[in-house]
Amino acid sequence: MAIPEKQILVCQSFRAGGDPKGVCFKQTDGFLQYMEEEILARGLDILITATGCMKLCEKGPIMVVQPDNWWFGGVDSEEAIDAILDGIEAGEPCAEYHLA
Repeated sequence: MAIPEKQILVCQSFRAGGDPKGVCFKQTDGFLQYMEEEILARGLDILITATGCMKLCEKGPIMVVQPDNWWFGGVDSEEAIDAILDGIEAGEPCAEYHLA
């Protein structure tokens, strides 16, 4: 398998010590599957990775696009994911969700 062009990190609020999971886990049910299907449909070379807590619960759900280091907050719908993927295709971060 070749190294993908980009990677999207998706906060899933996994925490050490059994602490309760945060907003990212609770508000993103089904998002990983939707993202994978949408990326394949668009023909993008992107790997999706679920992560531990990114420590930005107040701005969550959180996604990060690497290697661009674009951080996005409030990603709580398929429409938000679509807007972010549109931005990736255009080469510019989606301003509506981009955390500057």
